[in-house]
Amino acid sequence: KPQLVASNDRFCRFLEEYCPVVTETYYPTIWCWEGRVQTLLRPFITSRPQVQYRNELIKTADGGQISLDWFDNNDSSYYPDASTRPTVLLLPGLTGTSKESYILHMIHQSETLGYRCVVFNNRGIAGEELLTPRTYCAANTEDLEAVIHHVHSLYPSAPFMAAGVSMGGMLLLNYLGKTGRDTPLMAAAIFSAGWNVFESVESLEKPLNWLLFNYYLTTCLQSSISRHRQMLEKLFDMDLVMKARTVREFDKQFTSVMFGYRSIDDYYEDASPCRKLKSVGIPVLCLNSVDDVFSPAHAIPVETAKQNANVALVLTSCGGHIGFLEGIWPRKCTYMDRVFKQFVQAMFEHGNKIFSM
Repeated sequence: KPQLVASNDRFCRFLEEYCPVVTETYYPTIWCWEGRVQTLLRPFITSRPQVQYRNELIKTADGGQISLDWFDNNDSSYYPDASTRPTVLLLPGLTGTSKESYILHMIHQSETLGYRCVVFNNRGIAGEELLTPRTYCAANTEDLEAVIHHVHSLYPSAPFMAAGVSMGGMLLLNYLGKTGRDTPLMAAAIFSAGWNVFESVESLEKPLNWLLFNYYLTTCLQSSISRHRQMLEKLFDMDLVMKARTVREFDKQFTSVMFGYRSIDDYYEDASPCRKLKSVGIPVLCLNSVDDVFSPAHAIPVETAKQNANVALVLTSCGGHIGFLEGIWPRKCTYMDRVFKQFVQAMFEHGNKIFSM
């Protein structure tokens, strides 16, 4: 049974009534219950629902561009008026895009509820050109702020939520910690966020974790920027960046330099959402598994969460990183998908009751 950590009794009662999945026992798939196995298998084993996107490129203040993929859900029978159709902004992980299976499943869940979705693809990662020598990081929220402002300006009367996965969740938490209550978002859901980047990279540098995850993730980061080499060579020694063999080395040579940090430690300090959790000013539900090597259990900020009435943590004993597989043959829905569906529905349809219960 998941551990529900929340200091606010009313938030707890709200979740128990309208999002009961957080109090149900989670039974991981019996033949792949171990966290690393779940993490490795999920992208290959879960289905990929068909989603037709409408792409939009928006310009940024520095001359760059951001690719948004919209699922408008114009066939929504629950919300036929597009101007008031509830909207969910989705933030994928470190090298993820709107094509990730976990994003497709969230959209599929939202479609059945009649909601509209929009996926925020980080700069330069979804096939669009990089117009300036700048990509993205977990600490800098400027692009996310621009996207939230843009989406809200298009549909100012539509209820608006966000959900972030892995680094997308970290970025969203860092934004919420910065803005407090001053955001058009009514609530947020966070899945498999790395709470303390120092602890995350240390865990990923253990020999088996380096072999299974770190090296692959580093090559993904390198390939995501290599197609923009001509643009980035103006500012970086790309040969050095391409020699990185760990995420830490990549961040030292590239990410921390790009965003003007004096050292990688300064960047990791700024990127760690655990330091900003106390300032979050809207209801936030965070799902983590304690066997997630990307977000070690001892680094999950349980005590800080207890000090903020807007925050609820749901901690499972199994599930890995964006895994949460369940059932004998876990093709379809994961536990994470069910938490997402129930929480967004709870907030959009009963959110006004959250602090009156």
